[in-house]
Amino acid sequence: MSEKTEIRPINGKLGILTPGMGAVSSTFVAGVHAIRQGLRLPIGSFTQMGHIRLGKRSDDRQPLIKNFLPLCDLNDIVFGGWDIFEDSIYDAAVNCGVLEKELLDQLKPELELIKPMTAVFDQYYVKKLEGTHVKTGTKMELAEQLMQDMENFQKENGCDRLVMVWCGSTEIFLQKTATHETLEAFEKGLREDSRDIPPSMIYAYAAIKMGIPYANGAPNLSGDVPALEALAKETRSGLCGKDFKTGQTLMKTILAPGFKARQLGIAGWFSTNILGNRDGEVLDDPESFKTKEESKLSVLDTILQPELYPDLYGDLYHKVRINYYPPRGDNKEGWDNIDIFGWCGRPMQIKVDFLCRDSILAAPLVLDMALLLDLGNRAGLPGGIQEWLSFYFKSPVMPEGLTAEHDLFIQQTKLKNTLRRMMGEEVITHVGEE
Repeated sequence: MSEKTEIRPINGKLGILTPGMGAVSSTFVAGVHAIRQGLRLPIGSFTQMGHIRLGKRSDDRQPLIKNFLPLCDLNDIVFGGWDIFEDSIYDAAVNCGVLEKELLDQLKPELELIKPMTAVFDQYYVKKLEGTHVKTGTKMELAEQLMQDMENFQKENGCDRLVMVWCGSTEIFLQKTATHETLEAFEKGLREDSRDIPPSMIYAYAAIKMGIPYANGAPNLSGDVPALEALAKETRSGLCGKDFKTGQTLMKTILAPGFKARQLGIAGWFSTNILGNRDGEVLDDPESFKTKEESKLSVLDTILQPELYPDLYGDLYHKVRINYYPPRGDNKEGWDNIDIFGWCGRPMQIKVDFLCRDSILAAPLVLDMALLLDLGNRAGLPGGIQEWLSFYFKSPVMPEGLTAEHDLFIQQTKLKNTLRRMMGEEVITHVGEE
């Protein structure tokens, strides 16, 4: 047995704050309320429905994750956030049309009370949206307003702890610059309204500055810059991201490891998506799409390691397309054509047509990330990048010098072993020597 980590007990409520209170956030919040009332099950949530094996297989110790870990109870969560529109969570959920209106009407009294705070927004970074419920000021003043919002929220709702999960739209593609290298340069950039600092980065700075864990559910540059990573270590804030692993990329991280395990070659992988929600509209802008494209394209190259397997993957042609199609709403269709080859180079084809609901797949990830970031914070894990939470992201943020691990099953093993070690249990290698 390894030594159990000392975990600070839960004293009071956990506030989960989401910048962006549209489809993903409203589906998440409404879903948790439905689960609390026994109207639905937390399907898709590792922390609520998953089991974890402890010790030898013959021991038959496989408790539920939520019974194994000292996680915050769903009844002790308070929800809040910011949005560029004034809609309550109830109105946002109805407008998005992800959950049935019959269910939402049963939850209406609670959901109507959850209204967004004014958001930090700049149309330069999200061309397709126009915000009407936004803050004004320099970027440093906006960060200070966000910190004040968090202090007020915590006090008014009697929260002991806060966690922030970015659920906003994908911003335009940005690369790291000198502004992002040091905290001094970054704060100078905030004071001078640097174009290098988008709204999501302002939220990340505000949370991390206050010692609040931050997760980025979108692919844009946000908390993953040297200045904020260093600040997170200093304030002991957990930091993770980026881009919720849902839909098409989820399928890639399931299928690609299987092809590689069987040493099957891949000649081409063509992926196209149609979706009609706010995310689809935002991604209709080429600059925002480039941010998403970078996230989607990186997955296969990392899993397949073409530099090690040039005969199998050295000439892989990988193309990703996203098309805005309003009639679909939140119901995304991800279509993949995969040209593979096997023994003696003979070609074969696989076609995958995933008619998914993006927000249904993302909502349980928001819950898991918030609960696990809170656990890590109470367990006194070092601040900064939390690689053990890579399981949830398309483009996991890594410490400098490390390559992200995209294989879903390796990510799951890392997550479970981190939890075992935290609780004083032996890590499991599956060698089978017992």
